[in-house]
Amino acid sequence: MRPDAEAIAEQVFTALADPSRRAILAELASSGPATATDLAGRLPITRQAIAKHLALLAEAGLVAAEHGERRRVRYRLQSGPMQIAQQFLAALARDWDRSLNALKHHLERSRGDEDER
Repeated sequence: MRPDAEAIAEQVFTALADPSRRAILAELASSGPATATDLAGRLPITRQAIAKHLALLAEAGLVAAEHGERRRVRYRLQSGPMQIAQQFLAALARDWDRSLNALKHHLERSRGDEDER
């Protein structure tokens, strides 16, 4: 995996480590773009805390701020960084699968050798 992609995946995993940020992402995914005030009305998190979480999510590229009327900022999900993190996990899973398959074949050969004795 490219070093920049690995850095993006790391930011995504760091952002997803917090349950409040996961709740914010889930709310945006189910209800669409929203302001921090909108999210505070739907989640058991203060508006100030939501604003801090949204800043971190934006830094990770998971949400984008859209400036609207009357200085209201709406946040919209961005899928690109999540797709990079998924690719990272898929590559990791393939590596694990290869290692586990090699171990399985080794154990099967060893068992076959024991049966021949």
